[in-house]
Amino acid sequence: QVQLVESGGGLVQPGESLRLSCKSSATIFSSNTMGWYRQAPGRQREFVGRISGSDHDQTTFADDVKGRFTISMDSTKRTGFLQMNSLKPEDTAVYYCVVSRFGTDYWGQGTQVTVSS
Repeated sequence: QVQLVESGGGLVQPGESLRLSCKSSATIFSSNTMGWYRQAPGRQREFVGRISGSDHDQTTFADDVKGRFTISMDSTKRTGFLQMNSLKPEDTAVYYCVVSRFGTDYWGQGTQVTVSS
């Protein structure tokens, strides 16, 4: 069983930045991927971005965060990061990380991000 713990959420003003962390209890191998999703009140969970590749150097993002969000991975620390810049009120949601590891998806508990003036 893999456990993921997210941290770094909080309340920020529009235009500010936050960095979310997702720490895994197990090794994240080069064949594993880490994704980020979010869920706003009254809405379905939606894809934010994903990191993959043999060196964890390939990223994919949803159109509405492209250019503002980046994802990185420190495999030695079993931790992934979602850097969110130029935050907007519509980015307000609970953010979840998910690790796809050998055919199984493992989800974190989520961390709240609120963007408000």
